[in-house]
Amino acid sequence: MTSDREADHGRHRTPGLDLDAYLARIGWTGERRPTVEVLRSVHRAHALGIPFENLDPVLGTAPSLALADLEAKLVRGGRGGYCYEQNTLLAAGLGALGFDITLLCARVVLGAGPGDVRPRTHMLMLARVPGEPAPYLADVGFGAAGSLLEPIPLVVDVELHDAARRHRLVNTPHDGPLEQWELQSRTAEGVWEAQYAFTLEPFEAPDYEVINWHIATNPRSPFQHRVYVQRTTPDAHLSLTGRTLTVTANDGTREERQLADGDEVLRVLATDFGIHLPRGTRLPE
Repeated sequence: MTSDREADHGRHRTPGLDLDAYLARIGWTGERRPTVEVLRSVHRAHALGIPFENLDPVLGTAPSLALADLEAKLVRGGRGGYCYEQNTLLAAGLGALGFDITLLCARVVLGAGPGDVRPRTHMLMLARVPGEPAPYLADVGFGAAGSLLEPIPLVVDVELHDAARRHRLVNTPHDGPLEQWELQSRTAEGVWEAQYAFTLEPFEAPDYEVINWHIATNPRSPFQHRVYVQRTTPDAHLSLTGRTLTVTANDGTREERQLADGDEVLRVLATDFGIHLPRGTRLPE
């Protein structure tokens, strides 16, 4: 069965997607109802099934966020994407399954220095489950080893044990009128490490179009100049930054090696990350 071509996303409506094809892409089967278990299992299947990658900006184009283009690329095209692509697709899938979705935007604080104030550029969402007292933070587009595998309830200091990972949400001070939330991930050394901070102000699709263009085309954007690819498996997290391939096991042990050239990068993208670029593609040296 293919879903209706409309999916309700909170305050606005966007064209729906081929739900059968999307669920097949992430390898999910189950009863299509808006329950907590469905939310968790679809989120995990997407996180494990579709890699994070910024190859379009590196190759000189801003990726389209139109749902038909995301289906062609991420669902049918053997590709991944970064947060706007990943979470637009997840929001459409969850909406088609009956979840009420509110889109949000966060400041990435992972790796920021003292006093650094970064712009709000990371897309995420709240998913509301009928009958549940709190919404869930859902996000399959954060390209880092501390990313969520499962959604986390929007409740202060409640730990989420999503397989080998642990997460929690805390409230942090800031100058704005809305309460600020911070997602934290527990490191292998037992330290809670901040990932990003956000408020509950809703964002709309045109907001992400502007942010996406900035991230993909601004000459100062790191996503335009260096390959960033991530893939999570049940046993490890794989990261390719430039030509540095890092494999982090669930116990925190890391292996790192340098790839020889662009041809080896393309081979590793296909074999280790499942990303197949068109024949003749040449990545910048």
